[in-house]
Amino acid sequence: MELKPYTESIIEETESALIVERTFRADLDWEELKWHWDEEDRTIEPIEETDWEVQLDDQLPMRIDNKIFIPKGTFHRAIKGTGDLKIKITKHK
Repeated sequence: MELKPYTESIIEETESALIVERTFRADLDWEELKWHWDEEDRTIEPIEETDWEVQLDDQLPMRIDNKIFIPKGTFHRAIKGTGDLKIKITKHK
């Protein structure tokens, strides 16, 4: 089983979405943050102020400082900043 570079807990589940809180540790190795895609549309938003970034396929990295929509099947990755990254992810069903 592959270990994930984050911890996650469910905040709420509805008919249309699963909302989770995810934390990436400050001490993780940046190589753990791989390009990947998801099987559902997602919206991410910071829980705390951060200098971490997210990069979507064929786009420049953008700071995670407000809500960011990531369409289903879009390759993306997190780019490590300082401190822990705490985000809320809404996985749209």
